[in-house]
Amino acid sequence: MRLQNEERVHLTAPALIRLNQSAIVLPLSNTIRAQQSGQYFSPFKGRGMEFDEVRLYQPGDDMRHIDWRVTARRGKVHTKLFHEERERAVFLGVDYRASMFFATQGVFKSVFAAQCASLLAWSANHHNDRVGGLIFSDSSHHELKPQRGKTQTLQLIKQLVKMQEPRPSQRNPEALQQALARLRRVVRPGSLIFLISDFRDLNAQAESHLRQIAKHNDVIMLFIYDPLESQLPPKGRYRLSDGVFAELTVNTSEQEGIINYHKRFEQHQANLQKLLNRHRLLACMTTDDPVKILQNAFRRKV
Repeated sequence: MRLQNEERVHLTAPALIRLNQSAIVLPLSNTIRAQQSGQYFSPFKGRGMEFDEVRLYQPGDDMRHIDWRVTARRGKVHTKLFHEERERAVFLGVDYRASMFFATQGVFKSVFAAQCASLLAWSANHHNDRVGGLIFSDSSHHELKPQRGKTQTLQLIKQLVKMQEPRPSQRNPEALQQALARLRRVVRPGSLIFLISDFRDLNAQAESHLRQIAKHNDVIMLFIYDPLESQLPPKGRYRLSDGVFAELTVNTSEQEGIINYHKRFEQHQANLQKLLNRHRLLACMTTDDPVKILQNAFRRKV
């Protein structure tokens, strides 16, 4: 995917609209879901089912579906029955916090996130799926309720472009936690959720929200990072800047510091993988091609 220099740090609506053609080659039609409203087959283990009724327990019924309240009230074991949903929403959680407006190579993490979100939205649109989203920053958020159609995808793109500016001067360490708490309230059980973030400040409360979300939905996390965040450069002094508020000089002359730095990154990634358990984690570097990342991931049925 080729971008103009300015599009590496600040995307435009036309750049995201052009991804419509690239999304056609994504093999999501084979992997996103079970056969429901379209021709889909799913490697995901989420229920994707709606409650139908309660009846007496029969041998062979899934013990996990026992309705204990009805059982206690009626004195006999009852189980819940479910039927397949006629459709399933694709929900996109996009991180626009200050840490996402950074890169030393490739594109800004925020640009990569917007590209992935747009590709997934266009792919869902091609398959007549409903698309919803939650775009959040350190100081604000914008929610899009799941809807079907090209207009919805264009609305998502409009907000992805709009929320690039202005960026807040103060970092909010609880922004990710707050976004996941809101996601728990707005997303419908059985949804397919893509969380696109660097997952900085993933504290215990944020992890708890994520686990609860994953109990009732299929969750895929796109972990975006810059090469500098995984491995410091050779010995020397390097000056970094956010281009607006601050500058930082990094000294990489101490080997022990380099090793500890890399270990912290590996621990962060390992924690995300452990947190997801049976769910999915895609590691995406800012120098990667988002189209190829998604193609390869879904071809493997992540």
